[in-house]
Amino acid sequence: MTLPNNLVKNTLLAFTASYIENYQSTHQHLPHVDVDKDWISPCEVGKFNDDKIHWQPVEIDEQLNFENVGQALGLSIHQDIQDYFSCVYSESIDAESEDGKLSLLLPWNKDDFERLQQNLIGHIMMKQKLKQSITLFFAVTDEDDMIISLDNESGEVWVEQVGCVPHKKLANNLVEFLESLTPIANSLNEEA
Repeated sequence: MTLPNNLVKNTLLAFTASYIENYQSTHQHLPHVDVDKDWISPCEVGKFNDDKIHWQPVEIDEQLNFENVGQALGLSIHQDIQDYFSCVYSESIDAESEDGKLSLLLPWNKDDFERLQQNLIGHIMMKQKLKQSITLFFAVTDEDDMIISLDNESGEVWVEQVGCVPHKKLANNLVEFLESLTPIANSLNEEA
């Protein structure tokens, strides 16, 4: 089942805003990442120190799509995943669900969006080779080989071990899953 237009986008925008609000209330500043002059993003909003730059999610204002992925593989990519990955540029966002901690994967810039598409193509080709139903990953868990994915046919959200059939259903759709998450203001990268 595909959700109504903009529902995934609006839910993700609300979640990322909640993440930033939570982060700022915990740390009194925006999150930061290492400076990389070769990997610039519209998310960058100012210097934290000589080595780190502040960032925040920013709505994507250019047309990004998955037509090339679908054409390369001869299938239609579920609209909810297309809406999810073309909504915001952002660093990964840490969250918690009733099943544990995870990081939502989001593109940092347009080149990262293209890299993400290549990774999804590789994942889909592996699923086809293994004769498994097609899933599309969008988050990683705190367990190295477990990912959160969307079933390309049903739109349901599942946990799966890489290379294996999904084994635990988490939500009926992406919006339901996103609404069940609590943002985590991760302090692992914070300096005293």
